[in-house]
Amino acid sequence: MSYSSAQPWRAVAGMGSRPALQTAAGVVGAVFLLVGILGFIPGVTTNYGDMQFAGHESGAMLFGVFQVSILHNIVHLLFGIAGLAMMRTANAARAFLIGGGAIYLVLWIYGLVVGSESTANFVPLNNADNWLHLGLAIGMIGLGLVLGAGGRRRGEMSG
Repeated sequence: MSYSSAQPWRAVAGMGSRPALQTAAGVVGAVFLLVGILGFIPGVTTNYGDMQFAGHESGAMLFGVFQVSILHNIVHLLFGIAGLAMMRTANAARAFLIGGGAIYLVLWIYGLVVGSESTANFVPLNNADNWLHLGLAIGMIGLGLVLGAGGRRRGEMSG
């Protein structure tokens, strides 16, 4: 794969390669899909027998660190499917990255405000989840803005 300085928003791997924005949305979607699947695999998810559908009582821990439930895993699967579906166009890919990042930013704030033992902690979220959500928010919004800006410049130049 090479980089074209004439089109910084496109990683060039050959004729008709996918713009980096769309590739990023696909990669993020694939990672979410993988994490959603891993959340249902005993061993990868410790205390698997303690997994609840939802709520802070779920004792299952993805990689022994991130508190998960069936609902939490389903959300990851749905985010993954959305990312893979939305990578088809630049506008949808940008919307997935920026919109999904905004959702994770709200989820980070929610996790900070709602205590881990609160009945309002229905996802469930622990401290590791909260900080991961902040990182996802920054990463996804950053990718959407940086890679999406090149696509807008390209549209302006060709229009």
